[in-house]
Amino acid sequence: MHGGYSTAHPFVGSLTRLSRHAVLAVGVLAVLAGCGSSGPRAPVTDMSEAGRSAASGTYVVRAGDTLYKIAQAHGIDVSTLVRLNNIGDPSQLRIGQVLRLSGDTPMPSQPPVAAAPPSPTPATPVTPPPPATAARASDASLINWGWPATGKIIQGFNSNTKGIDIEGAPGDPVIAAADGKVMYAGNGVRGLGNLVLLGHSNGFITAYAHNQQLLVKSGDAVKKGSRIALLGQTDTTSPRLHFEIRRKGTPVNPLSYLPAR
Repeated sequence: MHGGYSTAHPFVGSLTRLSRHAVLAVGVLAVLAGCGSSGPRAPVTDMSEAGRSAASGTYVVRAGDTLYKIAQAHGIDVSTLVRLNNIGDPSQLRIGQVLRLSGDTPMPSQPPVAAAPPSPTPATPVTPPPPATAARASDASLINWGWPATGKIIQGFNSNTKGIDIEGAPGDPVIAAADGKVMYAGNGVRGLGNLVLLGHSNGFITAYAHNQQLLVKSGDAVKKGSRIALLGQTDTTSPRLHFEIRRKGTPVNPLSYLPAR
């Protein structure tokens, strides 16, 4: 590893009167504000009160909404939102769909689904896979990177996901992508389940979310390739690792840094 690691989080100023745990909690939330990984996402609009219906305890889906953003805006978990509304496919929200936000709210009636226009020939929907490569970042060589899991990519990087999702089986090893120090290990960030944050040299941070079990604790020094967690599906709908690389607080495409495979 190059150099030492500051005891203060990059996003927190000189908070000398706060306890160490308070500084860490503020830092984790600052690093991961807006993260999530519950399947494909459409562009997200702001979550203003305009989406609420007249009936208390419900929300009307608008263009650009995702389950994660709706859950985050109303202070509940994605898994709870899925359960309350008997959602079979979390990636398929409909504009105008009414969602329950509380178990005390009766199940709302839903608007009818518009019939698709007839097609002269049968159409087979095709979902393009996430790209397996990306243009190499100019600063990629500052860190000796490695893949954090061996599965295929099931969710690519964009401004909403802020990382990639890697498929796997529960209990598969999650490994450190580079030498670093554990900045956070816990489940206090809503929507990311059991989470590990590693701090690296040159202002890089990596995040590993939705784990079944954490194998490290805050303050531990880790080497590239060492096991830090077991893959799981906490706060998501299927077993996966949500992986992020951030450079000085900004999400970057992990595929621009990880080696080709």
